[in-house]
Amino acid sequence: MPTVLIVNDQKLQRLGYRLLLDSEPGLSPVGEAADGAEAVRMATALRPDVVLMHILKPGTDSIGTVRRIVRGSPSSPRIVVVAPVRPEGDAWAALAAGADALLPDDTAPHELTAAIRAVAAGGAVLAPELTRRLIDTVRRRPSAVAALPAQRLGALTEREREVLTAVASGWSTIEIAEHLIIAPTTVKAHVSRILTKIGARSRVQAVAFAYESGLRAPHTTRSPLLSPGPSRPTPPRQSVHRRRSREGEKP
Repeated sequence: MPTVLIVNDQKLQRLGYRLLLDSEPGLSPVGEAADGAEAVRMATALRPDVVLMHILKPGTDSIGTVRRIVRGSPSSPRIVVVAPVRPEGDAWAALAAGADALLPDDTAPHELTAAIRAVAAGGAVLAPELTRRLIDTVRRRPSAVAALPAQRLGALTEREREVLTAVASGWSTIEIAEHLIIAPTTVKAHVSRILTKIGARSRVQAVAFAYESGLRAPHTTRSPLLSPGPSRPTPPRQSVHRRRSREGEKP
């Protein structure tokens, strides 16, 4: 059962998050923190699977808190950041600090709990509203800084670039495996090597890297993880034939 540490500077909101998590089967809130320093201490002491953190009020070092939890907690908890869409740099900064999910602060309860479960299972979530802001932030980055991801992109093999492009397009491991005609375990191995080579902690950071490096063109306002859109290529025909044969249909 994934355990969750709640970090929010508003007592009433912390209570709301706890009541929500208490009502959800399979999720267990284990503590609440009101500020960054308390969050870091509790993450170290309680070793939660997931830290649910709201971007705190102006003047607090919320992004620094994310970074300290990622680097300092022995259990390396996954981090779900709930952020207002308004601050321009928060989405990118949270990703760079190590967040595994970014959601707007008006996210529906069922979407929030689904994101927590996905992150606890090793996935990543990026909401459409924040994807647009992330793309805009990447476009405005100075060319000297933007050149760094392009250099790291050169370390990837052609197959690794194909896998990263598919990940940034919102494809699942199974879909990538079918499209490239390789085993799902091979896809996972490719993703693991990609994360190591580009210095990313999770798939959501890999998506940001794909946009920043120019591998994936920022032409859409939809989340590459939550809403891949109708433009996905159809898996190879032989895969479709195999599925139909298993179902007793003629190709």
